[in-house]
Amino acid sequence: MAVLELRHLRYLLAVAEHGNFTRAAEELHISQPTLSQQIKQLERTLGVQLLDRTGRTVRLTDTGAVYTDHARRALRDLAAAERAVHDVQDLSRGHLRLGVTPTFTAYLVGPLTAEFHTRHPGISLTLVEMTQDRIEAALLTDDLDLGIAFAGPHLPGITATALFTETLTLVTGPRRSDAGQVSPLPVKELTGQQLALLSGDFATRRHIDAYFTLHRAAPRIGVEANSIQALTEIVQRTGLATVLPDAITHDHPHLTPVPLNPPLPTRTVALLHRKGAYRGAATRSFTRLAHDLVHTRGYRPAP
Repeated sequence: MAVLELRHLRYLLAVAEHGNFTRAAEELHISQPTLSQQIKQLERTLGVQLLDRTGRTVRLTDTGAVYTDHARRALRDLAAAERAVHDVQDLSRGHLRLGVTPTFTAYLVGPLTAEFHTRHPGISLTLVEMTQDRIEAALLTDDLDLGIAFAGPHLPGITATALFTETLTLVTGPRRSDAGQVSPLPVKELTGQQLALLSGDFATRRHIDAYFTLHRAAPRIGVEANSIQALTEIVQRTGLATVLPDAITHDHPHLTPVPLNPPLPTRTVALLHRKGAYRGAATRSFTRLAHDLVHTRGYRPAP
């Protein structure tokens, strides 16, 4: 494919995204007349109309919608091919794009990235924290190489490889030194009690809500946060309780686990990637490291 044709594809996708020639031209750093001329040239080459310019916003025609779908895939595949060409098998240089859900930034990401950097200091890492649905969408559009999230129903085209089993527990602030062993708390006793939980955008919150619904417990949600760190600070400084993975509780001596009866169901933590995606040396090495690390740190094996 010629360079000019690739430029045409990028121009078309920009106009389709913005629905406006002026904003697309600003993003592309070219003039609006030049952009309009280039799109018309592409339409003449193909012999079809790709854009409907008659409304207040520019819209794709039916033919244009089909063509842009193929254009996105072509550019994504080309980007993967370029990474494959530049991939260095000895891991002296390279780049890895990793997405994680908020739970893992609190206890897993630190050890993983520290060990990865120690082994391969020449590889740069882009780490983004986002919800699981956004991770899967980014994997499908080739904006991420790997994701760390949970096994379960996934978007078509996403493959999950189990890492370990995560256990969740009710957590309160510091316990008095003279307090004895905490007995399991019947979950129904949480009805009416105030909790601080992750916001509803996150898989962990949906997992917790499903548990409460199943056992007909109805706690009051006093605080919603989109950060595990915020929750731990809130619980340590207030009388509120939250629900956290055991691994986080173990790393915070000022948090007190309170076992529930029945216990919260476990979850399988998994590495996510796009099915059929090119897996560079950095991606393969990080995958091996993740499996090694969860074993050495004693996390429960995945079923």
